[in-house]
Amino acid sequence: MLVSAIGGAGGIGKTWLALAWAYRHLEWFPDGQLFVDLHGFSPSDEPVQPAAAVRGFLDTLGVEANRIPTDLDAQANLYRSLVAGRRMLIVLDNAATADQVAPLLPGSPSCTVLITGRHRLDSLIDRYGARHLPLDVLSPEEARGLLAARLGADRVAAEPEAVDDLIGLCGGHPLALTIIVRTAGSRPGAALAEAAAELRDLGLEALDHDTDPAASLPTVLSWSLRYLTDTQRTVFALLGIAPGPDTTPPATAALTGLPADLARRTLNGLENASLLERRPGSRYAMHDLIRAYATDTAHSTLPEQVREAALVRAGDFHLHTAHAADRLLNPQRPLVLPAPLASGVHPLPLPDAAAAMAWLEAEHATLLDTQRIAAAVGRHQLVWHLAWTLHTFHLRRGHLRDALASWRAALIAAAYLPDPITRVRTYRILGRACSRLGQHEEAIGHLNRAFDLAVRHHDTAEQAHTCEALALAWGRRGDDRRALDHSLRALDLYRAVDQPAREAIVLNEVGWLAARLGDFDTARDHCLAALALNRHHCNPGGEAGTLDSLGFIAYRTGDHRQAIDHYHQAVALFRTLGDAYEVADTLDRVGRPLVALGQHSQARRVWREALELYRDQGRDADAERVQHQLDNLDHT
Repeated sequence: MLVSAIGGAGGIGKTWLALAWAYRHLEWFPDGQLFVDLHGFSPSDEPVQPAAAVRGFLDTLGVEANRIPTDLDAQANLYRSLVAGRRMLIVLDNAATADQVAPLLPGSPSCTVLITGRHRLDSLIDRYGARHLPLDVLSPEEARGLLAARLGADRVAAEPEAVDDLIGLCGGHPLALTIIVRTAGSRPGAALAEAAAELRDLGLEALDHDTDPAASLPTVLSWSLRYLTDTQRTVFALLGIAPGPDTTPPATAALTGLPADLARRTLNGLENASLLERRPGSRYAMHDLIRAYATDTAHSTLPEQVREAALVRAGDFHLHTAHAADRLLNPQRPLVLPAPLASGVHPLPLPDAAAAMAWLEAEHATLLDTQRIAAAVGRHQLVWHLAWTLHTFHLRRGHLRDALASWRAALIAAAYLPDPITRVRTYRILGRACSRLGQHEEAIGHLNRAFDLAVRHHDTAEQAHTCEALALAWGRRGDDRRALDHSLRALDLYRAVDQPAREAIVLNEVGWLAARLGDFDTARDHCLAALALNRHHCNPGGEAGTLDSLGFIAYRTGDHRQAIDHYHQAVALFRTLGDAYEVADTLDRVGRPLVALGQHSQARRVWREALELYRDQGRDADAERVQHQLDNLDHT
């Protein structure tokens, strides 16, 4: 007996698929087909009982009423005896539980059974070898085909952008698209852009129907909650307001305050109910429309204090785990402790820098969303500390625009925080973020404000940090002489406060700027001193930056082989740190001595990698320049 169970969310098209398949394969079942809607998820409060379904099958098979036993087991046995050996299709639509289905299975290998339902019926898979087919949303091409078939190809072709908007807003969900078709079909003179605007403004409300429950997406989705436990309903609702596009069991445990094992079981239960999709890496995601319904459920069923406490726990979990990750990536960075954790929250343990980088990569969108939610509810400390803890990661991965946005949010938050040095740091780092993106006027303005505040509050270390940042900003602006003046001042200030690790960084910057100005002896002396200090203080990032500068000095003085050696050492260290931003720059620079030595294939290889990195990081001007270098190399 072949049993196939089609699963998926409400309105995804399970019944349609089963009936369409049955119709197309009528010749496979010459002895007939049996169909029953078990009303597992429907306006009816009660699903069809197995006894009623079996009785209906017996009636359909022509059994006289006086021959039908009263006992369910006897009825099921009679039903199985009647279909034994027949080539029949039995469609058990809209099933809720395996117990509802089991008495209706024919037991004959000549029969095929199609089951549809929102729950994955695991016991049928285990006991009867059922094949589970999870049904997903339509692809953009399939969704466009549906709209064209219902609204007409000409109307769809006339508004391609509006059609793309509708498909994106519906997320390829078949019932949502069908509702849009119904609405647009009743207004043949209206533009599809109007339907898209209405859907964008109203959300789920635009997919509701007052009189026909089966034509209302919110109502159809509400039926999925019928068989959930109270815990599952609460977790479902909280996931609607949780930060980020998806979640993990540890994050869910923090959000809900549940023990870790119960949080994992609850996620699995919601997946089984087709309300969550499990993705690689034990991540769980909701379709956008299901999430919108979960959000509505949270606001309509959960008290405000429950929602607020959940968001506090989720924010603290992500902040403190990100803080631990940042310490692993950059232990030399000044330690700035976040506020204490909410009760019962346990940050994710991260064993090493590789695990830290992997976690930050996976949770990046969630961390940005966490900061957005914190800003909306006035958790200013959380907003600022998330910008601080994400800073190293943003720079190393080249997320320059995200860094800028997070520090703009931090600047607003800093106005509410009592420590003036927090504002100094915010202006300084925001200035550097602007500088990296070529927003030079704004960068210099923020940095000057940072320096003035640092002087006012007699913070020599912050004055040094800001002079260093001003040097970098003026260097990016093309004024190497002014940049060198700021670097030399920063060097004196770092020596005054006895910060040899930062002194090493600035020694390298002085050497780099001296080399750009043509003073190669001064440049080499400062960079060699920086290299020794960085190695003494075990700062691989500083060491890599200094090797890059030494490579530049060697190239400018004609020692191309030495330049290549320095650059390769720098790239290796930057790769170890996961610093894709600096890897791109050093690969760009190593191409020049390779070309000078006639090693064009090697130069082409490193420039192509640099080009890809620049494009990934959104560094368009750098990408255009490297593309020009490749074009010239190919021409040569």
